[in-house]
Amino acid sequence: MTNIIVGTAGHIDHGKTSLVRALTGIDADRLAEEKRRGITIDLGFAHLQVGEDLRLGFVDVPGHERFVRNMLAGAAGIDIVLFVVAADESIKPQTREHFEICRLLGVKAGVVAITRADLVDPEIVDLVKLEVEEFVLGSFLESAPQIAVSSVTGVGIPELLRALEQTARTVAVKPADGWFRMPVDRAFTMRGFGTVVTGTMTGGQLRREAEAELYPTGRVLRVRGVQVHGEAAEVASAGQRTAVNLADIEPGDIVRGMVLSEAGRFRAVTVFDSRFELLAGARPLKNRAPVHLHAGSAAVEAEVRLLEKCAAVGPGENAWVRFVLREPVLVLPGDRFIVRSFSPVVTIGGGEVLDVSGFRYRGSAGVAARLEKLAGGDGKAMVELLITETPHGIERSTLIALTGLRELPVLGAVEATGEWLIGKERAACLRAEMVETVGAFHKANSLLPGMPRQELKSRVVAEASVEIFEYLLASAAALVAEEAFVRLRGHNLAFREDEARARTAIVNAFAGAGLAAPAVAEVVRNAGIDAKRARTMLQLLLREGTLVMITEDLILHRDAMGRLRETLALKQGQRFGVAEFKEWTGVSRKYAIPLLEYLDRAKVTRRDGEARIVTVR
Repeated sequence: MTNIIVGTAGHIDHGKTSLVRALTGIDADRLAEEKRRGITIDLGFAHLQVGEDLRLGFVDVPGHERFVRNMLAGAAGIDIVLFVVAADESIKPQTREHFEICRLLGVKAGVVAITRADLVDPEIVDLVKLEVEEFVLGSFLESAPQIAVSSVTGVGIPELLRALEQTARTVAVKPADGWFRMPVDRAFTMRGFGTVVTGTMTGGQLRREAEAELYPTGRVLRVRGVQVHGEAAEVASAGQRTAVNLADIEPGDIVRGMVLSEAGRFRAVTVFDSRFELLAGARPLKNRAPVHLHAGSAAVEAEVRLLEKCAAVGPGENAWVRFVLREPVLVLPGDRFIVRSFSPVVTIGGGEVLDVSGFRYRGSAGVAARLEKLAGGDGKAMVELLITETPHGIERSTLIALTGLRELPVLGAVEATGEWLIGKERAACLRAEMVETVGAFHKANSLLPGMPRQELKSRVVAEASVEIFEYLLASAAALVAEEAFVRLRGHNLAFREDEARARTAIVNAFAGAGLAAPAVAEVVRNAGIDAKRARTMLQLLLREGTLVMITEDLILHRDAMGRLRETLALKQGQRFGVAEFKEWTGVSRKYAIPLLEYLDRAKVTRRDGEARIVTVR
């Protein structure tokens, strides 16, 4: 089933709602005030099945200039426009504004209905057609069929329906395999069901009992039920007018402009960059000008930032513009938006969202080149640019959130590890920097076997994830990672002559002392080299296992510890106290207590009340 959304557009009281009723048999005016006043105030909805494979959903929008904000909430999701011009009034102010809105929103096709044809002579109808033809010249409606109709007599209604069907079959349908998004245009309570929201599905699918996130609130909600064009359904797809029954939330917590979408997939933003068009009839738009911005069903206040540092955007000009929003909104690259001025409140322009990353420009240089790459709609170019601009790697989920792509393209200039991606050139530079840093560390610390891993990370890739760091480390052929250290491949400790003598002196000092450990400070002082290098040598001997640290002030040679284990092994299972231990080893109580605590940790002995039991085998 192909689902196409048809949006009405035109001046107030030109017969949009009557025309929808004549086409579908459904009265789109749902509010009592609308029926009393005879005008559409808020959005109205209707639908029509055309054959077995096509369903048209109608969004009827208000034409009064005071309700253009409501009109914009419905216009964002339309596929084709039913452009309405009354034969007895021809083109009026809201006719022009609605036309510009549809053009700026990227609507590609439509049908023109010349309504109230029964109220004028055929010559007048022909004249209005000529005026409309001239008005839409060069636009998406230039070749659109024009049908004269009367909602009262029914004249032209069958022809209009055929024209709508033919046009609907030519437009590209919204992608059902994309991420699910539904801008909310209504929220209310339905007796027996609870909270219900409605909107036009702009992409993907939503199933009953699925989870959906309400952006920008961050609330993840259960979908209790789904209706499509008033009928219960298991799944709603892109292009369908949809009602969603949500659990555990009140209607008052939901406002028009929020978006239902994939839970945890995207992030609402307060900044985006765009290609913006200022209408020919608008005043120049200055930097930092306040505006009303409409995206999807949302309407927020925003501030204009002219990225190329010009004084203003002139009427009819295009510009690269950043919009800073007062409230967060879920928008993605490719989304269209409309801008209205503060005073008077009229439509002045619109454009296309290009980037939601909040990239920091260095002055105005490079703005155009960067945004030109993003403006082409090439997903591969977009992803490669974002990866290049993230010098320490980026997660796939972040790329999807920034681009809205369902699947990331295959990229030749990128290296991947798990969920992380980094540019090939950048990865090669970082690996080279790591090798250089480790080499410099070896020169400055000749007695150390390698550079601590965490120090290497903090010096070269402090902002990178652990995954990226470990990947770069593992893929750097010139580096070897050993436990907590990293060294150059082929690097071996090479002692200078005085360091070799110091090493021998330190080892002999502890080896000759047995369990009667010498004072560490005295050993360092007598090593024959400066204290810093002597302590480094001491640490090296501890790491290689020649010496064993009991406490910071008690260090023994491994041979002494080996003989102690042999002594205790002969007493396996024997229960003993500190006095017996002192008698076996000949050490003082000062050394006996920390030594026994070390043996407990090493599971050579085990505490048993005030005594211990030998457990070594």
